[in-house]
Amino acid sequence: ASHAVRSGECADAVGMAVALKLTPLNTLGAAAAGMVTADGRCKTFDARANGYARSEGANALMVRPSGATAAVVLSGRAVRQDGRSASLTAPNGSAQRTLLMAALGRAALTPAETSSVEAHGTGTGLGDPTETGALVGVYGSVDRAAPLALGAAKGNVGHSEASSGLVGLLKLGHLLRRTLWPGNAQLRVVNPLVCERLGAASGRFMLPTHVAPVTGSMASGVSSFGFSGTIAHIILRHDS
Repeated sequence: ASHAVRSGECADAVGMAVALKLTPLNTLGAAAAGMVTADGRCKTFDARANGYARSEGANALMVRPSGATAAVVLSGRAVRQDGRSASLTAPNGSAQRTLLMAALGRAALTPAETSSVEAHGTGTGLGDPTETGALVGVYGSVDRAAPLALGAAKGNVGHSEASSGLVGLLKLGHLLRRTLWPGNAQLRVVNPLVCERLGAASGRFMLPTHVAPVTGSMASGVSSFGFSGTIAHIILRHDS
């Protein structure tokens, strides 16, 4: 939609994503593979992370040319393939780092010029630490005015799969207008493996459990990683 508007194919566009669970087969398959949580909660970044909760979603947003009425601007985007990894459910941290740097480059931003990241954050014991490690690899070695806030909407609404990326995008656009970052809904005790990935860079990141103000640059990123291995990251900024 963004490319179509920027290239003049249309004056404006609607981006939509819908995910409905109309039959039980995929849920039964995911449960049999040990991928879903038994308690129906995505516990992103939490020590209790034990799988993801499947949910439904139907979302839409309007995409207009830069300078139109919207105050949130898409600054850069990147789409890549996760590449070779240990298994279907084992993400590739190196591919994620390359993705993040590509999106920042297209936005003409440095890692120090972003204030927050809406993570893919499924709430799995392997996925969350791997994503954290990729974020540390990109954002963990730079000095910034305030810690980089991390969160994921899946802690609130579950994992709507094909529409989950747009859920994160809509959440981030809403937050950028208000310079606030909500607490991670299911976060009680940070996953020890996430703490391990943060390591000496832990002071440069914030995993809030309550609403916290976001200071500094009003540019933020949102990640969405697909089941087929497609990984995407978008940089948004707020034009006041």
